[in-house]
Amino acid sequence: MAKIRRNNLPPALLRHLLDHVQQRHFTASQLALLTDWLDGRPEVPSGRWFKRFPGMYVCGEGELVKTFLTPGQIPNGREIG
Repeated sequence: MAKIRRNNLPPALLRHLLDHVQQRHFTASQLALLTDWLDGRPEVPSGRWFKRFPGMYVCGEGELVKTFLTPGQIPNGREIG
């Protein structure tokens, strides 16, 4: 199991993540839950995975968070706790 990488993200990926946060109008409380989870240095599988949060999904692959989805969108991969 890998830990999520929070530093030295590829610039295009970082822009993509920031764009999705802005475009999908996630609230400060949603982002605080995400931050708290990331601060715990969660372990994630090497393949595709997703984590449910109130009003959003965080989707990744291996050590990288790849995108954020809204509840109407369908995540792909293994759900993690």
